[in-house]
Amino acid sequence: MSQSSALPLGTLVALGGGDDDALLALLSDLLPGPESLVVILALAASDATVTATNYTKALHELGCTNVHHIKIDERHSADKLASLRRLKEASLVFFTGGDQELITEFLRGTEFLRVLTERYHTDAEFVIAGTSAGASVLPEYMLVAGYGWRSLRKGGIQTGDGLGLVPNLLIDQHFVERGRFGRLAHALLTHSMCLGLGLAEETGIIIRRGQEAEVFGDGVVMVVDGYHLHGNNLGRIGRGEPVAGQDFRVHLLVSGQRLNLHTRQVVNNE
Repeated sequence: MSQSSALPLGTLVALGGGDDDALLALLSDLLPGPESLVVILALAASDATVTATNYTKALHELGCTNVHHIKIDERHSADKLASLRRLKEASLVFFTGGDQELITEFLRGTEFLRVLTERYHTDAEFVIAGTSAGASVLPEYMLVAGYGWRSLRKGGIQTGDGLGLVPNLLIDQHFVERGRFGRLAHALLTHSMCLGLGLAEETGIIIRRGQEAEVFGDGVVMVVDGYHLHGNNLGRIGRGEPVAGQDFRVHLLVSGQRLNLHTRQVVNNE
């Protein structure tokens, strides 16, 4: 997707997975009030009803009184009138973890996704959040496969189109805990104009107005920038051969630090 000339007015929040109590507390603080409508989208989860029920209970305990699960799957279209009406009234839309490919499968090409994107671009009080798979699906591209040493061999990773809310960005989750640097670096060889963000568990970013990403949580966000990359050998090697590339730029960011997504500069790197 091409980047709009106007920056979005809304806010994105992405967590790298793990315990999400701090994330839910942060989201409840971002709401205009306790009665603001929160929509839970658990379509990535293996048991959407149980997952949504657990998140609803947790948000109720934080004082959020108006939480609803929109069920979307093979039998429940995203474009049901009741679902679209709730989406248009929501202050927060929250994507749970699970299988991110299910999110794109059920939302791509829908009116639901069009409205979600429009609200993100035009409503300054609108928040979209996700944890784990729900975080990785938010940008233009997403990683869907890649593990261990195989991720540094051609064909050892798989990427797909995300929801397209942030252009030229890849977010990988459970990043430190599952040793995913190799697959993110490989993905940047494939999508050379992208910026890669590796989110540790219980660690995330808040993207305000599509411009700055601020880190929150107890861990580290690894920024991998391939803008000045050279020596990319993907076009010259066969499947299964090792990948190469030089001059990746890497930052380690912790809570409170900010990254300008357009200039790719750390705003406060103390």
